[in-house]
Amino acid sequence: MAKKFAHQIVEALENQGVTRMFGIVGDSLNPIVDAVKSSSIEWVHVRNEEAAAFAAGAHSLVTGELAVCAGSCGPGNTHLIQGLYDSHRNGASVLAIASHIPSHFIGSHYFQETHPTDLFQECSDYCEMVNSARQGATILHHAIQSAVANHSVSVLVVPGDIPGDEAVETPALASKIASGNPSVHPDPESLDRLADAINDADKVTIFGGAGCKNARDEVFALAEKIKAPVGHAYGGKEYLQYDNPYDVGMSGLLGYGACNEAWDEADLLVMLGTDFPFSEFLPRDTKTAQVDIKGQNIGRRTAVEIPVIGDVKSTIELLLPKLKEKKNRKFLDEMLKRQEKSLRHVVEAYTGDHHQHTPIHPEYLTDILDSVADEDAIFTADTGMCNVWHARYVNPTGKRQLIGSLRHGTMANSLPHAIGAKFAAPDRQVVAMCGDGGLGMLMGELLTLKLHDLPVKAIVYNNSTLGMVKLEMLVAGQPDFGTDHTEVNYAAIAEGVGLKAFRVEKPEDIEPTLREALAYDGPCVVDVVTDPNALSIPPEISLEQVAGFTRAATRTVLEGGVGKMLGMAKSNLKNVPQPSAFKLFGK
Repeated sequence: MAKKFAHQIVEALENQGVTRMFGIVGDSLNPIVDAVKSSSIEWVHVRNEEAAAFAAGAHSLVTGELAVCAGSCGPGNTHLIQGLYDSHRNGASVLAIASHIPSHFIGSHYFQETHPTDLFQECSDYCEMVNSARQGATILHHAIQSAVANHSVSVLVVPGDIPGDEAVETPALASKIASGNPSVHPDPESLDRLADAINDADKVTIFGGAGCKNARDEVFALAEKIKAPVGHAYGGKEYLQYDNPYDVGMSGLLGYGACNEAWDEADLLVMLGTDFPFSEFLPRDTKTAQVDIKGQNIGRRTAVEIPVIGDVKSTIELLLPKLKEKKNRKFLDEMLKRQEKSLRHVVEAYTGDHHQHTPIHPEYLTDILDSVADEDAIFTADTGMCNVWHARYVNPTGKRQLIGSLRHGTMANSLPHAIGAKFAAPDRQVVAMCGDGGLGMLMGELLTLKLHDLPVKAIVYNNSTLGMVKLEMLVAGQPDFGTDHTEVNYAAIAEGVGLKAFRVEKPEDIEPTLREALAYDGPCVVDVVTDPNALSIPPEISLEQVAGFTRAATRTVLEGGVGKMLGMAKSNLKNVPQPSAFKLFGK
């Protein structure tokens, strides 16, 4: 019996090591799902194609490999879009198979007809439609190659009749897929300009993002040689925060510490591997250099006087021999003092009676969660207030992984991200930090946990409000409206679908409940009633600050605590001359 195009697609994915496909079966997609059924690839039935794309994205981020999701024609495709935007912007290697109406009906306003190649253009690097089995085999290779090499989304649009056509072997499909993370060395002139700028500056601040993933040691070697404080974006947190003797915290909407002061007062800001999106936070008067492997990222957030195209690791390795070692630590030491003082202030403001407070402070909950979770746990977080707790209270260890919708900023990502992460890493603890708003949006994925008996631990921050939206309204000087809803018992809902569940309303029950839930051999929901006013605006906020999310207003409003990072800030003071340290502590 001749091989069908549907089987050719599945065989090509098997050859690339794909082990599962996330999606929902249906009409035009059925021939491909039927081919999956007779393959080594596991079909993961989710409840919304959006969740399938989120899950595939997280699966790829955990494994570093190609992940696959699929949706049927029309509505199935449009559901995929949200998760594909997130995967694409997060740098996940994802192939989406978007089935389409039968080819002979395209353009006739047929039932469920859309234009998938138009729909997916902005959330993919490669998006093409199959018009025959011969051409389909060729562009299947292109789609896989683009997703793997570019760490991006590819979309293969397949009309419903073509998967049943006889497969045609093509040279392209026989090609080996090129993968890996290439080293990109900067051109000598750019490198010299950067070296000269650093050598000429008295005070240099380093700000790193996700592009520092494989360059942690090099970043710290640079910081030591030029005595520079090191701040990070949210995307650089898990690579640069832990055990960082130069740490001055994080900038952005969720920022904390002395990061903004460090770059405001520097003679030179060196941005490393970050496409930091919040340009309103970046200094306007500080001379800026930017190093990025993607040249298109340089200069689109702030004025950059010294652009350098190259990967962070290779650039620093070539840069270090060109630099004069700075002996004066005064600027670095001053920023480390301010970091400790800032963290001590906010920790003192949000500790004390936490263990007695009801509704439960979400900071207190997350601090305990951080302490009882595994050293190599994977934490996913919903967009909104859960991002605040994820950014400030979950401490990287060098083994943990932090996943969120950091660039697309969508609600409801945490649980489907956790599903993909758990399939990718069955031996690691996976904790989903779910906002009640996000969980309510894709609550059907609790059924996915049950169906696949997937031991994800979903911690619900149940404050009966859209907390971040309320905060945005208040900071803008608007009375909050439409953000609150009636109380929901998510533990009862979870139990109703057959999941192990806990409801926590008292602070003293948090730690024993979390320990029991994390130790449970199966999917579990912990529904914690938290304080909706945990980040209410302080009474001393000025009218000038209530003008939008300005840097000053955000620093004041989002002083939500930073947990164990205070300990590291205190530890970093050991390098500061003792008289200054004594003065800092009032001795």
